[in-house]
Amino acid sequence: VALGITLFTSMLMASAATQADTLSKIKAEGTLVVATQMAYPPFDFMENGVYAGVDKDLLDEVGKELGVKMVYQDLPWTSVLSGLDAKKFDFVGAPINATKARTEKYAFTSPIAGSGNAFIKKKGNADIKLPADLSGKKVGVVQASYVQQQVEAYSATLSKPIQIRQYADLNQIYADVGNGRLDAGATSLPNVSYAALQRPDVLEVVMPIFGVSTYYGFIGRKDPEDASFIAAVSGALQKIQADGRMDVIQKKWFGRTEALPAQMPEPLL
Repeated sequence: VALGITLFTSMLMASAATQADTLSKIKAEGTLVVATQMAYPPFDFMENGVYAGVDKDLLDEVGKELGVKMVYQDLPWTSVLSGLDAKKFDFVGAPINATKARTEKYAFTSPIAGSGNAFIKKKGNADIKLPADLSGKKVGVVQASYVQQQVEAYSATLSKPIQIRQYADLNQIYADVGNGRLDAGATSLPNVSYAALQRPDVLEVVMPIFGVSTYYGFIGRKDPEDASFIAAVSGALQKIQADGRMDVIQKKWFGRTEALPAQMPEPLL
């Protein structure tokens, strides 16, 4: 009988552990395992062999708020979302655009940055003061990107269509803006802000932003056991913004600050 009771108790304990929510598991283990692809400056990249960027700085602060050690995994982007689905790690610490399709599948935290679209021009180009001044001009975009769609839609509102030039990567766009082959480039505001901060004598952001404004967030699984964990991360991000730590991180990587909503707004796209 004693043996049977012991086995039954062990089964109950195993069942309770299986059903424990993600936040309890993380706090019990003392670690939060986060995956991203460290190849997307200024959010995630390797700097002299060390992981750096907006996300690293923000997540370090989230770890402090939750009282856990952060463990970062660098994975190919094709493995990140599938790995989250397969529960190989707790969380995706990459900047994910909150779209209708993604918010239906994944649980988003509070916004970590605005991802509105912006143009970048050569420093001192007086012909381009506003986005509308790019009417009829050559603009580089990453091929088949979300921003390309936004530039195409914005172009249709101008008196002359923008001459869109497709590129494989942002660095070549920035180079051709600097050498005059392009009148401007287009990508998310955080990316052009970082590029202008890195090359202030060559590049300059064209404000205001254009197109439909969206936000970046971190994501987790949309399972009941993950709900309290995502809420805790969002609460930590809100505290980081309220006490000024968010401003310091934004200034460091973007050269500017921005106020973010406390909760992820309903996506428009």
